Amino acid sequence: MKITEAFERGEFVVTAEVGPPKGFHIEHMLEEAKTYLSGITAVNVTDNQSSVMRLGSLATCKALKDEGLTPIFQMTCRDRNRIALESDLLSAALFGIENLLLLTGDHTTLGDHPQAKPVFDLDSVSLIHAVKQMESGVDLGGNELVGEPPKFAKGAVVSPCSDSVDVQLAKMERKVAAGAEYFQTQAVYEPEKFIQFMEKAKQFGKPVQLGIVIPKSVGMCRYMNANVAGIHVPEEMIEELKADKEKTKAGITGVEIAARVIKECKPYCQGVHIMAMGWESKVPELLSQAGI
Repeated sequence: MKITEAFERGEFVVTAEVGPPKGFHIEHMLEEAKTYLSGITAVNVTDNQSSVMRLGSLATCKALKDEGLTPIFQMTCRDRNRIALESDLLSAALFGIENLLLLTGDHTTLGDHPQAKPVFDLDSVSLIHAVKQMESGVDLGGNELVGEPPKFAKGAVVSPCSDSVDVQLAKMERKVAAGAEYFQTQAVYEPEKFIQFMEKAKQFGKPVQLGIVIPKSVGMCRYMNANVAGIHVPEEMIEELKADKEKTKAGITGVEIAARVIKECKPYCQGVHIMAMGWESKVPELLSQAGI
């Protein structure tokens, strides 16, 4: 099922993100996904997230699909040139994987192979264009594809709480022009900024999913504030995590904070994207508290 079909039906679309392991044994990950994520619309699979080498997103998507879940194939431009990216798109079509999230990707210096040579032959906008081109039956070299061309739901990302809102809106506009059909946002902890952004972004007429990372600890929040562009966890939320260490360690406080943000932002978006960071077991409770 294409995620765009759910948006068209007016559903509040819920997705969650999983990261493949640094190895090929994924039985535990599949069991967690089936247990805690089977009730949501689709499951994103990260593509060597944070430039850390892991099992491939495409293979993991195929494994999730075989288990009855709907995967979203994340693709970054960091590790592959246009030939490899286009080839992976055809492979995804062969496997019946219909949903994409198209990103530029983090630089290799941030990961566990800092000496690796980055590619970045394309960026997120030109990758979206490449998918659109292939859907017309022609690759980026101008060569015709054999048989029926692939068809995908094409997703992109945006950072609504960035300091440069106008820059984010301009990027969003370019992605829409290239063919993006839906958006997932960077993690949001400032509902007021998100709501203001959405008032401006509605001009593009594309569904937007609120991104949320369940805050696990004070240290995690401090790290995101210092190192992750477009994310700011307000001090009062950090104080809330400090207040009861046992509740925070159990994930209770983080779920409460995330649910509160979702409830406040829900009227202004068309879905939510949960980045559980290993806390997939918290997703059902989070959705329950958020009233979804």
